[in-house]
Amino acid sequence: MDFERVDMREITEEEMTDAVKMAEIVFKLNHTMPNTEGYNALLKELFGDNLGENSRVMAPIAGAAFDRIKIGSNVFINSNSLLMARGGITIEDDVMLAANVQLLSNNHDEYDRQVLTCKPIHIKKGAWIGAGASILPGVTIGKYAIVGAGAIVTKDVGDYEVAVGVPAKVVKTLDKDKFED
Repeated sequence: MDFERVDMREITEEEMTDAVKMAEIVFKLNHTMPNTEGYNALLKELFGDNLGENSRVMAPIAGAAFDRIKIGSNVFINSNSLLMARGGITIEDDVMLAANVQLLSNNHDEYDRQVLTCKPIHIKKGAWIGAGASILPGVTIGKYAIVGAGAIVTKDVGDYEVAVGVPAKVVKTLDKDKFED
């Protein structure tokens, strides 16, 4: 198997306590004025050292396992994002996520709904994810790639590629010489 399986019936009391604590922080964050000292403190509490310099996460947000999310520098995550990170989510520098983006690194097993199948999501430097897009478990979005609005991405999108549709398909490759690294 190329994915982790987590049986939700076997979650420890400590894991449940951590999940409740994160849910409380998310609730407070979603009810705090953005870009204030209090808001920034809540982001720091939620993501710890995994939130890169000059990165912004706009409320409201929802999700789980925020301690498994690594956000690089100069990342912008717009409002209404769903970050299901049981399988891990890595977002490199200079990435932009439009509103209503879903990053889903875990999904329920098709035969036993109490079991999660977990695969990491990796979004590389400079990628842009359009409004309402969904990135499913195990997907990598390449460097400077673009995912169109409303796309559902089930397979990797390569560096400099543009993917659109349901399911997403690559429709174009960008000229990499036009990007500064």
